[in-house]
Amino acid sequence: MEQRSNPAGPAAAWLDRIGTFAGLDAASRQEIARRARILHLPKDGRPFASGAPCEAYLIVLDGCVRVQIVAESGREIVLYRVSAGESCVLTTSCLLKHEPYAAEALCESAVTAVAIPAPLFRDLLGSSPAFRNAVLESYATRVADLIMTFEELAFRRLDRRLAETLVERAVDGAVTATHHDLAVELGSAREVVSRALKALEQEGVVALGRGVIRITAPDKLARLARAV
Repeated sequence: MEQRSNPAGPAAAWLDRIGTFAGLDAASRQEIARRARILHLPKDGRPFASGAPCEAYLIVLDGCVRVQIVAESGREIVLYRVSAGESCVLTTSCLLKHEPYAAEALCESAVTAVAIPAPLFRDLLGSSPAFRNAVLESYATRVADLIMTFEELAFRRLDRRLAETLVERAVDGAVTATHHDLAVELGSAREVVSRALKALEQEGVVALGRGVIRITAPDKLARLARAV
């Protein structure tokens, strides 16, 4: 993966963009500013891969990173996304356990992120209560999100989750996505998603095209999305 990096610089204005870092003491801010690096990643770049060592605590400043697992069969399941101001729960876990990554990350857009080296991360966990609280707060939030994701996969009907995804991704009454894209998003097989989309089309809710899904009955789709 191609990426550009540069020192965060003495001012490190990006620190002010991360809400959980608001309470950092001056010494911790200065140390992070001195040793952290800013990464510039292109769309479709890969911040990390499954099995790779975890060498830094990553926080997204701009853009969006998708974290997913890929089975031996090639099936992909989206675990969560990391947006501006957020950190990656998997990265935190790997740093705490001194283990390599068990999933992969993909930039859904051009991404600017900050990388706090692992030695500094561990030093600050021990020396800075504010930094430790920020890391644990972010970690707890992400774990709760993951639990909700697994609950959705296990207990909520696919057609409801599909409807919710279409509502969330719609722009001007249409969703630009392939059936494979939606299957990855929903943690399902492409064939299953295709059948669900076909059923929605037969009900007059959507109209299917090549790489685009037009929503023809938005109110009905919204009701389906809200159903449990």
